[in-house]
Amino acid sequence: MIDLNDLRIFERVAALGGFSRAAEALGMPKSSASRAVARLEEALGVRLFQRTTRQISLTSAGDILFERSRTMLAGLEDALALTADLAEAPRGALAISAGIGFGINVLADQLPGFLTRYPDVRVSIDLTSRNAELVSERIDVAIRIGALSDSSMVATRLGTLPQYLCAAPAYIDGHGRPNAPNDLAEHQAIVMPGPGGRPRPWQLTRDGRTEKLEPDALVVVNDALTISKLVLGGAGIGALSAYLCGEAILSGYLERLLPDWSLPPLPVSLLFPSGREVSPSVRAFVDYMREANRSGAAWLEDPLNGR
Repeated sequence: MIDLNDLRIFERVAALGGFSRAAEALGMPKSSASRAVARLEEALGVRLFQRTTRQISLTSAGDILFERSRTMLAGLEDALALTADLAEAPRGALAISAGIGFGINVLADQLPGFLTRYPDVRVSIDLTSRNAELVSERIDVAIRIGALSDSSMVATRLGTLPQYLCAAPAYIDGHGRPNAPNDLAEHQAIVMPGPGGRPRPWQLTRDGRTEKLEPDALVVVNDALTISKLVLGGAGIGALSAYLCGEAILSGYLERLLPDWSLPPLPVSLLFPSGREVSPSVRAFVDYMREANRSGAAWLEDPLNGR
């Protein structure tokens, strides 16, 4: 059995090109570094360095060991650091990305409880209508609504949002009420963009039958809260999640269209990079959001359920 500390000293001697430099970097006497390498050579039964009075160089065996050991030692240090982090209370910076509507209507209500529980975490929030690039933009965790396409990320589901086709009474008075999916082609649509910026199709289902419609969009906008405001203002028909439109429908400010047909619910997920070690702050935020939204969260309730 070799001593991992001797292996670590060998790696530093090889990387820095000498016993004196390695000893200085490791904060030990040069003689201790030399004895550690001698022990390692004896344990392995091979010479690792060619030594002269002025310099040292790696032997073939030493070169192989150096290339393999530096990767192994780096991985070991990462594992030890992560294990130590597990014992630490969450602290430091936490960068969150979320959609504008979700940030205003949900995250702003739930985040104070997280900050109370973890007062040493400093949060920065990027509210955006686009999907932020987590790695390049140094985002720790993102909240995404809709289908996920990036398999390189780790995702955990928070819940699902029912959707309804809606319009304001003023719009219906002026343009009529669609009675079947095909009637939507004659109406003004306010829609999200899909791939390439084209209007995202509406998929309506009834009794196992599905109609996929590509609406003639009056407005294409990449923010659900803006679509909700436009529909409330009578600009056209939109597909709105229940937490944005439910109360407005019950109050008469919006009307649900084609109630016999259903839109697919939207998954809501927490997303973070898979190649990055999960910090205590990210782990704490993910666990907190799952706990806060496990049951009874207002945005997950459907005011129209059973109506």
